[in-house]
Amino acid sequence: MPVGDELWQSVSAMHGVQGRVMIVTGAGQGIGRGIAHHLGKGGASIVVAEWKPEKMHRTVGELDEMGVPNLGIACDINHGDQIDAMVAATVERFGRVDGLVNNAQTFRPNAPIADVSVDDLDVFYDSGVKGTLRAMQAVYPHMAAAGWGRIVNFASSMGITGGKGFGAYNASKEAIRALTRTAAREWGPDGITVNAIAPAAASERGTASAARQSEAYLEFIKSCPMGRQGDPELDIAPVALFLCSDACRYLTGHTLMVDGGAFMWA
Repeated sequence: MPVGDELWQSVSAMHGVQGRVMIVTGAGQGIGRGIAHHLGKGGASIVVAEWKPEKMHRTVGELDEMGVPNLGIACDINHGDQIDAMVAATVERFGRVDGLVNNAQTFRPNAPIADVSVDDLDVFYDSGVKGTLRAMQAVYPHMAAAGWGRIVNFASSMGITGGKGFGAYNASKEAIRALTRTAAREWGPDGITVNAIAPAAASERGTASAARQSEAYLEFIKSCPMGRQGDPELDIAPVALFLCSDACRYLTGHTLMVDGGAFMWA
């Protein structure tokens, strides 16, 4: 085989996830579902971790149709024992875990700071912050033993800018960014990179719903140079794939603003 072809295959493999085992939480809908599809099409085996069985089975069925090796697990990230069981099942089925995409989080209605309740904070922290931390802890021993791992967490530009009405949500997303940075620093020597994505994306149904909330939607569209919401699979998932690949070997502890340029910082 010519050296040029060998080099190209090496570069192509570096930028892919062929043969990797990737857990995607919240893979039953939205961004998680788009990432599961994209990583699967890229050659990864996908663990669909989703707390709603009907949505989990839908994604599993779609991956089956694509010929993607997969495992569907009903997992509520509010419960550490379910996270541990999900990771154990992954290792039992595939022999290892290479990547974790921490996408799942439970939501509450928006509320101004004066009205944010402890219950609101608990919902966001239990599912977002604690769920993210527990999943990271569960996969860490397996990744450390292999000397290779990729963790992708989810943040939000709302947390960085202090978006009005998102107090509890913002607090949880900034806490997730803090966990991301700390894990990146502590686990770098183990060959594990830990990064976050702050996305601006919606499914076709979500975009239509956002458009009906004209003021907030139009404000985003005006602030976004690309002039649109991102697509979960076509716009957000390719960045997740990069963060899950060997190409991301020297990038860790960062938040990538995958939002069409709506939020720019130096």
